[in-house]
Amino acid sequence: MRGTEYQSVELRQLRYFVVVAEERHFGRAAARLHMAQPPLSQAIRRLEASLGVELLHRTTRRVSLTEAGHLYLARARAILADIDDAAQEARRVAAGAVGHLTIGCVGSATYSLLPALSRHLAVALPGVDFSFRGEMLAPDQVEALRTGGIDVALLRPPVTDPSLTVVPLRSDPLVVALPAAHPLTAETTIKIADLRDEPLIVHSADRRSTMYGVVLGLFRDAGIEPRIRHEVGETSTLITLVAGGLGVAVVPAPVTALALEGVVYRPLTTPAITVDLALAHRSDRSEPHLTRTLTLIRNLASP
Repeated sequence: MRGTEYQSVELRQLRYFVVVAEERHFGRAAARLHMAQPPLSQAIRRLEASLGVELLHRTTRRVSLTEAGHLYLARARAILADIDDAAQEARRVAAGAVGHLTIGCVGSATYSLLPALSRHLAVALPGVDFSFRGEMLAPDQVEALRTGGIDVALLRPPVTDPSLTVVPLRSDPLVVALPAAHPLTAETTIKIADLRDEPLIVHSADRRSTMYGVVLGLFRDAGIEPRIRHEVGETSTLITLVAGGLGVAVVPAPVTALALEGVVYRPLTTPAITVDLALAHRSDRSEPHLTRTLTLIRNLASP
């Protein structure tokens, strides 16, 4: 029975009691609460009745706490503080100011966009816990989005999964990565025909890299059978092999942010095509902190 009676205590009564206990005077407490004194006195009486204990000693001049009142004051303050904290936390969640998100990045975005993006997000959304996975090929990102391994993807289309929302961000031109000692570094621009006999380093066909299909398409559209020497899974490895003199590579221009010693980049002008960078996430997700993050990425990454 006592448990049922205790549940009838209202938060309003707790707040009234705390103010009275702090002021030790009903008149001052009523003024602080912007209410008349009689309703305040009645509310405290109802609180004591619901608890079955006396919380206050009353005199004509002032009130003082009973032993039970001292204990109840400490608990009441803690309860009200927890409720205020919960309200603030709920408001932060609703505003998209707290949460956790994992962002996956294709290789070229890892070097060109991720450093600025991580700084920008830390300033704009300090309450959101961000983690990042770089050097992810588009198929791996799509799978990670489906399974929850990542929440946001910066990838190269096409993406055909109907469960994902894909938003184009920008188009990046292509460049040729050459060993520093290569004769073609003397040229200001490169044509695909210039690479006819060159050993190529490409992203892995087995992992269904978007760039693998783009690069092979460029050569075959020009009537040239590409001489693939190495297939790799990561852009950093690809550029490292170029620096080692093992071949040349065609990559998106943002890869030039990976300024590795021994590599020279030249624009690819014939054909002058671009590859898209897009933002992807699961269509069934719309948490406030995710929505704010997507907007911030779009603003930062778009041309």
